[in-house]
Amino acid sequence: MIQFLVRKIIVVLLLAIICSCSTDKKNLGSNSDTQTLFSLLDAKDTGVDFLNKVKNQKKFNIFKYRNFYNGGGVAIGDINNDGLADIYLTGNMVANKLYLNKGNFEFEDISKSAGIEGNKPWSTGVVMVDLNQDGLLDIYVSNAGNLKGNNHDNDLYINNGDLTFTEKAAEFNLAKTGFSTHASFFDYDKDGDLDAYILNNSNIPVSSLGYAEQRDKRAQDWENVPAIFRGVGDMLLRNDNGKFVDVSEQAGIYGSLIGFGLGVMVTDMNGDLYPDIYVSNDFYERDYLYINNQDGTFKEDITNWTSHLSLSAMGVDIADINNDGNADIFITDMLPEADQRVKSVMEFEGYNVFKLKQSKDFSQQYIQNTLQLNNGNSTFSEVAYFSGVAKTDWSWAGLLFDMDNDGNRDIFITNGINHDLTDLDFVNFFANEIIQKMALTGRKQAIDSIINKMPVKPQPNYAYKNNGDITFDNANKEWGFETPSLSNGVAYGDLDNDGDLDMVINNVNMLPFVYRNNSDSLTNNNYLKIKLEGNQVNKFGIGSTVKIFHNNKIYVQEQMPSRGFQSSMDYVMTIGLGKATKVDSLRIIWPNNKTQKWDNIEVNSTLTLKQSEATEIQSSFLPKQNKTLVTEVLKTNLQKHQENSYSDFDYEGLINKMLSQEGPALAIGDINNDGNEDFYIGGAKNQPGLLYLNLGNGKTALSIQKSFDKDAMFEDTTAAFFDANGDGNLDLMIGSGGNEIGQENNYKVRLYINNGKGRFDSAEKKLPSLRKNISVITPYDFDNDGDIDVFVGARSLVATYGISPTHQFLENNGDGTFIDTTEKVAYDVKSAGMITDAIWKDINKDGKKDLITVSEWDTPKIYTNNGRRLIKQKSTLDDLFGMWNVVEAADLDNDGDIDVFIGSRSVVGTYGLNPDHLFLINEGDGSFIDGTQRYAYDLKDAGMITGAVWADINTDGKKDLITISEWDTPKIFLNNGKQLVKFQSSLDDLSGMWSAIEVSDLDKDGDLDCYLLNNSIRAIGNFDLIKDQRNIFLSLSCE
Repeated sequence: MIQFLVRKIIVVLLLAIICSCSTDKKNLGSNSDTQTLFSLLDAKDTGVDFLNKVKNQKKFNIFKYRNFYNGGGVAIGDINNDGLADIYLTGNMVANKLYLNKGNFEFEDISKSAGIEGNKPWSTGVVMVDLNQDGLLDIYVSNAGNLKGNNHDNDLYINNGDLTFTEKAAEFNLAKTGFSTHASFFDYDKDGDLDAYILNNSNIPVSSLGYAEQRDKRAQDWENVPAIFRGVGDMLLRNDNGKFVDVSEQAGIYGSLIGFGLGVMVTDMNGDLYPDIYVSNDFYERDYLYINNQDGTFKEDITNWTSHLSLSAMGVDIADINNDGNADIFITDMLPEADQRVKSVMEFEGYNVFKLKQSKDFSQQYIQNTLQLNNGNSTFSEVAYFSGVAKTDWSWAGLLFDMDNDGNRDIFITNGINHDLTDLDFVNFFANEIIQKMALTGRKQAIDSIINKMPVKPQPNYAYKNNGDITFDNANKEWGFETPSLSNGVAYGDLDNDGDLDMVINNVNMLPFVYRNNSDSLTNNNYLKIKLEGNQVNKFGIGSTVKIFHNNKIYVQEQMPSRGFQSSMDYVMTIGLGKATKVDSLRIIWPNNKTQKWDNIEVNSTLTLKQSEATEIQSSFLPKQNKTLVTEVLKTNLQKHQENSYSDFDYEGLINKMLSQEGPALAIGDINNDGNEDFYIGGAKNQPGLLYLNLGNGKTALSIQKSFDKDAMFEDTTAAFFDANGDGNLDLMIGSGGNEIGQENNYKVRLYINNGKGRFDSAEKKLPSLRKNISVITPYDFDNDGDIDVFVGARSLVATYGISPTHQFLENNGDGTFIDTTEKVAYDVKSAGMITDAIWKDINKDGKKDLITVSEWDTPKIYTNNGRRLIKQKSTLDDLFGMWNVVEAADLDNDGDIDVFIGSRSVVGTYGLNPDHLFLINEGDGSFIDGTQRYAYDLKDAGMITGAVWADINTDGKKDLITISEWDTPKIFLNNGKQLVKFQSSLDDLSGMWSAIEVSDLDKDGDLDCYLLNNSIRAIGNFDLIKDQRNIFLSLSCE
């Protein structure tokens, strides 16, 4: 959780690792007179008076045990089958407790008589599960801690049926499991009985690992590591007739010392009806996603499914947040919400460390909660920032469940750490002061005096209301969660059988929170409760899936009690239905793939489903391959664009992305006059550009060009084909750019002359040099003299981002040579700013094309062409400051004048958040009005746009808009004559760092094809990452 600052504290105090102690705190209730959705009940009324008191000892404290403040777990389940859910709480340094539900939120402490208090020094997670198949819930408790000589074997309390339990972990071979955080029981091999995944947290000091990537080496095999630190790593245990056998290694489960597991969740990720496993890992190790191979083995595949992960991943829950039938993932981390807290407790990784971890297969990890939205195609889109749930401070459990019964899963997060270990004031000032005093006096300070100087800042837990559109609103105040606390494990269940889910939260050095849900009295929302009766060896139906179909929505509930952080939920399903008065249909899929369906089910009722009554067999839900408008041509033999390793951040620490890697350039044209349009792809530094000949029918061939090889040292950032010397053949002009200190002389335009047979040679006369980071080349016969002139726009000065560069206007002498006439022809353009794109369009309908430019940190600008000069025209565009990145123009509303689309890459100062884009309607007099809401509302979701083109995709005579973006997919917006409407296509699956787009009928079949260029990964940030760096050649199949 705290790898960087923990390491700092260790060094400063000359001690080992970290965790804490505190003073007792009384249970706090809400002071508000207004009734909230949840009511915090007093322990005197409930009888739940457990106190997880954690106190530092001389030989066992935060400096001896890193997880000292991780807290305990909660399990809710009906242990005596009386219809009332009971509560079990684990204690770290105190006895565990079991509370029997007597009804009306009154509980009786039966811990001692039940024999479940335990004798281990440090309990962590707990799950209620029937392991001896008698229909009674047993209790499995994970234990950890590293007290010398202490036994941290796990405990299994077998339910005797008379409110007493007998510990039998050793008999089931479930005792010796390492330093356990939690466990999940499920049938991974589909043989009918319950197997187990034991989640362990490596006990080795993180600072001693040095980012070791020995993921495949099992913990017990590490050399030069003391036995007390080894443990056994994560374990997959197969149930063989009641004995659990370790099959971890043969099943493909990692068990390394770099595994710092804090959460485990089991679900069917890919719809093949086999359970998969997700493990959230703390510190630098990435999370694991184990996809079930259906043969007793798993494939770890997290990097192919996700784009980036949480760095200090804590608890995990998986459920469907948008009712599309797909399982989404929520992971908690420790990024504070308030800016003051961020500055006072956070220290972020440097870019070099980030790249080092990338190179060692630790994926892309950022300090933030992650909400992975399941795309239904074996990929996730990370949407935590978009959804508003990325920052919740030092968080532990994150649960996805319907808190208000409106039919949408909300998010609840526990929060707080006893003694703020990452407080920078303590790290930088108090710790140093302690060292100085010890040096001056020669006396060591007591551990407690050091720890007491660490701040104690309880934080409120978080409740987020689901808005039904993948966004969430903070509902702490309205729902009654404003009490600051040091909360860890949490579980939900309907404790009073009123049809809504109540909660129990385990706190450190505070009484537990028991929250009553008031949805039944404060809302008119309805519900359905479901009880499952499984087969003989899985009587509670663990692994079953219930799907409720109503009003074009799918409500999915899985019977998997182990969720969140160290906790276990009630087995009785309580599903919110909103205002629905009847359920259209319900289908249950049992672990053996048997299925049943019910129709027209009454709401506000309890339904008991029995596996013995199921007769149908459910087939898998693997996604179907539907014919799409756009099809990727896979066999193109296109080469990968590979950037060099220069880092801009070493010289400009405040820029939000690297400017030295702005390619690749793209240009399209028929260079050999065979009727097929060919294409050029610019190279990165020390990589020559590539010219591909279009052979027709989607086939291409690389054309060897020696002149390109000679110029491999240039970074190609823009390119254009046009006839420069008037011989009827397309020549090629390339703009070079970058941001590398000392390379300014290479940042210029180059001209290659076509010999008429497709061979390109460097022009004999060099073009005037610009020595700026060139972003765009825009050819046009500006002066109508029969030859093509060129506007060259620059984006930035080398290593001086923010200073506006100068630009060039190159006038053609008619023979393919050019002179710089910027001062005479384009003087006004010098102040165009940090240009990112430019186009020629006849804005004022005088028959001459005008120049439109867009820039970063500036406004779009129009320069009217009077045949002799480009003159800045005042327009309403002058008020539109932004990070503009692309401009395209077309007559969208068919009124005879040119309308303008401008796209933005980012919101100023918040790179990574999706910006707004504008569709500007020409009023006919050169002024523009914002028509985005009326004509192009769907463009709000177009992402961080880097390019756009107008093209008639569906051959209806109206030009449509295609956009590309960073960290996103290409998108098609069809023009129906009234609006631009987002069109779903297979492009929606192609996430990438798209940098260039062109459209042409490359295969001469009468419809338009599309060519996209994908750049490499360039900067750290909270974005979706690229699956690969391919160039995608797409052939449109229009019907």
